[in-house]
Amino acid sequence: MTAPIIALDGVCRDFTRHADYAERLANAVLRRAGPSRVRAVDSVSLTVAPGEVLGIVGESGCGKSTLARMIAGILKPTAGTIRVAGTDLATAPERERRAASLAVQMVFQDPTASLNPRARVIDLVGEAPVAHGMVAPREKERFVCDLLARVGLDPSARSLFVHQFSGGQRARIAIARALAVNPKILVCDESTAALDVSIQAQIINLFMQLRADMGLTYVFVSHDLGVVEHISDRIAVMYLGRVVELAETEAMFAEPKHPYTRALLEEVPRLEPVKRRFSAVRGEMPSPLAPPPGCHFHPRCPIAVERCSTERPALRPVGDGRLAACHFA
Repeated sequence: MTAPIIALDGVCRDFTRHADYAERLANAVLRRAGPSRVRAVDSVSLTVAPGEVLGIVGESGCGKSTLARMIAGILKPTAGTIRVAGTDLATAPERERRAASLAVQMVFQDPTASLNPRARVIDLVGEAPVAHGMVAPREKERFVCDLLARVGLDPSARSLFVHQFSGGQRARIAIARALAVNPKILVCDESTAALDVSIQAQIINLFMQLRADMGLTYVFVSHDLGVVEHISDRIAVMYLGRVVELAETEAMFAEPKHPYTRALLEEVPRLEPVKRRFSAVRGEMPSPLAPPPGCHFHPRCPIAVERCSTERPALRPVGDGRLAACHFA
């Protein structure tokens, strides 16, 4: 067995909203609880093998972007451990932590927001490798030109600003910036969501070509199940901060084990000459400020029983290397 390049063990992330003076005064008078706490990620444990593409899917607010940012080192976990290539991002010596953080780079959803509008492309892409001593300053221009060509951009664009590019070109610049420090892992947070369908296909093909050429590992966060099905080796389905199912892509699409996964996949658009009736998942996702006890999905689950409202199902093996958090899986 190959050692995992990413290993998460019991990872949690809490966010606390601190009350202003008026709210604190009202809480004191009415004897209400203090600051509100949201557990955005709740005890997530999983591994990613070198060269693998792990897709993470779920409704908006399920915690998938927060999980991605923790893997990328942008957020620190409240509890649990994250290891990248065997290095614990919280306790390892500074030199090892820095090397591990460079090994994981993130490609954000909106390049317009994540790229400095006042910097030219040559500085957006070339600044980090020069700062970390990977590229000599005199070699910066040649390095950036080679990298732009690799992601499908004309090297002559190195002197332009971000606003002078189309959406697809900005996505390629963001990918080039992430690749500039020679990472082993790319964390892609809805990286194709803002693009037209034809441009999405080009960017996905670019991701797969880079994977073949550079041996990259991907954590691919998306709400588009069609994209995830195409690009991922395995898929983790999240609901209200928890992973409810983890399986190989083909097996999950063929036979989902968790009721929530089943509900999501039933509504994926298909090019089939069969009349289908649309039926959305009943109810709304509960507030993360007050999640339901037991299984978080039980208020919306068509097969829930009394046990589901009191006992949290563990994410356990259900055969063929698959994991599901359901009492009836």
